[in-house]
Amino acid sequence: MKRRNPMVDTLLKLKGNPRACVYTEPLWGIPFNLYGPYVSIYMYSLGVNDAQIGLIVSIGMIFQIIFALLSGAITDKLGRKKTTLIFDIIAWSIPCIIWAFAQSFTYFLVAAIINSVWRVTANSWMCLMVEDANEDQLVHIYGWVHIAGLLAAFFAPLAGIFVVKFEVVPTMRILYLIAFVMMTSKFIILYIHSTETGQGSRRMEESKNEGVFSLLGQYGSVFKIIIKTPETLLTLVIMLVMNICNTVNTTFWPLFITEKIGVPVKNVSLFHFMRSATMLIIYFVIIPRVNTYSFKRPLLTGFSLFILSQLLLISTPTQGYAFLIISTLLEAFSLSLINPLMDSLAVITVNPMERARIISILHVIMIGLTSPFGWIAGILSEKQRILPFVLNIVLFIIGLIFTYYLSIVLDKKSNIDVSNTMGV
Repeated sequence: MKRRNPMVDTLLKLKGNPRACVYTEPLWGIPFNLYGPYVSIYMYSLGVNDAQIGLIVSIGMIFQIIFALLSGAITDKLGRKKTTLIFDIIAWSIPCIIWAFAQSFTYFLVAAIINSVWRVTANSWMCLMVEDANEDQLVHIYGWVHIAGLLAAFFAPLAGIFVVKFEVVPTMRILYLIAFVMMTSKFIILYIHSTETGQGSRRMEESKNEGVFSLLGQYGSVFKIIIKTPETLLTLVIMLVMNICNTVNTTFWPLFITEKIGVPVKNVSLFHFMRSATMLIIYFVIIPRVNTYSFKRPLLTGFSLFILSQLLLISTPTQGYAFLIISTLLEAFSLSLINPLMDSLAVITVNPMERARIISILHVIMIGLTSPFGWIAGILSEKQRILPFVLNIVLFIIGLIFTYYLSIVLDKKSNIDVSNTMGV
């Protein structure tokens, strides 16, 4: 009998919290990816310039630092399940309403500050999904999380049609209202169908007589664990590279292709569709063969392809659609390799007993170092629109180097573990 695709097999066999998290994710991923390609164009249409867009991103990241720092303590104190419900509603439902009725720079700034609360649920939701999951399934689980967002690819052309008929601003207002309804439904359904994790229950019991700020005071000992774990530090650097590049691409790629290459605004969603559809195919064809612990070759391939895609992008002439299409396809291939592996590495390279607080500290460091780059990329974009993508190329070369060293560190650790086991 023909064997099912491993990705499909994983989806059908999911139980408990991984099932609840993965199955509800399209309710967040679809609306997010529908409005995502037009965010910077929407702001630009309402009179927000490049530098202001970059400033909004950087200020949002400063507040993300605060909430990322608090996230571990809050997640341990309230539990993974309750934290995810409360802070998801604050971080997404409320900003969607503000974005839907935005009129100026101030609206977007306020929404970005409130939206920065998502750093709390980035921690609690991840713990909710993976703490009781089988580690061998992590790459596939995260693959399905990304697929949930990519399902928007099949609806993306609709956004382009509405942009043509109603223009950018009215279309985005409608998309944000749709996002409010779908995302809020997702948060409630997930809360109903999930349970507190075993580790979450233990941390709630241990922290029940302590306040959030008292728990923050214990971060010194947790930081020492990170410092003494080289694989966690190397993973942090790779996460940092990805975070900066995602910030640059999400914010300035739509402006680059419309203002520099001359792609009509109505066609932006078609390139988003192309990228998403390609990634969907890769997730089902390539990712089933990828294992979290054999990440070296896929990650190095992914980083190399992304560098090539950026070189093609900055070389694309006006109306050079062939170059842009190839660049988009290469970027899609690279991200489909990088994203689920990066998420999985962030899980397996941290101490499971202190996962919430370690992830909290890693996010603080990552955001703190990333936060200036939104503003820097905005300044670079105003000088010359190719410069943010030159920055991406430099960063991904750094990612290549650190991926290589991370593989060496984990190989050594694996050999030590095997030697110790044989010696017992």
